[in-house]
Amino acid sequence: MFRTAFTFAALALFAVPTAADDKKPATGCTGIVEDAKLAEDAPVNGVIVSQKAWDKLIKSWDIKNPPKVDFDKEFLIVGKTIGSRLSITTKLDENGDLKVTADATTDRLERGFGYAVKVVSKNGVKTVNGKELPKE
Repeated sequence: MFRTAFTFAALALFAVPTAADDKKPATGCTGIVEDAKLAEDAPVNGVIVSQKAWDKLIKSWDIKNPPKVDFDKEFLIVGKTIGSRLSITTKLDENGDLKVTADATTDRLERGFGYAVKVVSKNGVKTVNGKELPKE
């Protein structure tokens, strides 16, 4: 595996909960979608802040056992890769900027793409990789 800086606009990744003082275990999901065209359904900025957007992605990617998210207190980080595995790491800095990085395998899927979704606590988060959280 290699470590890659997580760039939302370029990679539009997946999500799991984390933040300043998480008291519950991190949750999220990973998987593979066989239709590469569906990668376009990932959020452009790699962040989901509403149930409506989450439900749409669950349906599009046919996500099995998606994590339940309280969007009043949490949001999702979403990532995708041409490899078979992706993991997302988050770290909240002292200014409230949530730094997101991703580790991906270097293998290449024959078709489709891999994804990861991480549920993140909104507690203390002002920005994600220097960008404001989307409104919707």
